[in-house]
Amino acid sequence: MPSLLFCGPKMAACGIVISIWGVIMLAMLGIFFTAKSAVLIEDVPFTEEDIRNDKSPPQNIYGLYNQVGINCFIAASIYVAVGAVSLCQVRLNKRQEYMVT
Repeated sequence: MPSLLFCGPKMAACGIVISIWGVIMLAMLGIFFTAKSAVLIEDVPFTEEDIRNDKSPPQNIYGLYNQVGINCFIAASIYVAVGAVSLCQVRLNKRQEYMVT
């Protein structure tokens, strides 16, 4: 029977810790981007052409803020999936400790 175990207990625990940090960090960034925080303006990908050619420049920038916020939430959900896989690996490692071969 093939085993689904592909990483050790320390690597799985590290994956859980990094996933928790990534979810917290990216969820907060997503919230701040959707709230259109002025501090994060340097991380919004816009050019001078976007401002000059648009009749309502704030709406274009707000749309870019929302897009970056959505990208942060997507990345946070990927970290949730990685954390779930790491948790499964921790449980498989615990079960393997108690198995007699």
